Amino acid sequence: MSYLPSVRGSLFDDLLRDFAPGYFVRPLHGDPLPQQIKVDVKENAEDFVVHADLAGVVKDDIHVSIDGPVVTLSAEVRQRDQKSDDDRVLRSERYFGSVSRSLRLPVDVDEARAVAKYSDGVLTLTLPKKAQPQGARKLRID
Repeated sequence: MSYLPSVRGSLFDDLLRDFAPGYFVRPLHGDPLPQQIKVDVKENAEDFVVHADLAGVVKDDIHVSIDGPVVTLSAEVRQRDQKSDDDRVLRSERYFGSVSRSLRLPVDVDEARAVAKYSDGVLTLTLPKKAQPQGARKLRID
């Protein structure tokens, strides 16, 4: 059994990743587009609370769908540039594209009572648990 941390990729991959096309430095903000939305999920007796990082996304470009216990988040990251005919782009490190993430919760979500709020780049979902049937009920025979 090895207790060494796992190494992602090879040294060659890391070397190539350090070179942006046409330049010899990495972009300052990191990878161009997150591979998936980073989330925190908490549970209490009545509901689940999900916090999702969606910095730089306009509220209208965020979509949430609920199907039983599966919650899907998707977002469209767009560049919103003002460009004139006299401008020439020398370097662009900002990104655009779409990203999504699905979560399977332990119980179904009551989608009629679910609430979503977006503030300061963080989407907060309050997802009430759907009332679970108490199982089979035994009838008394008269």
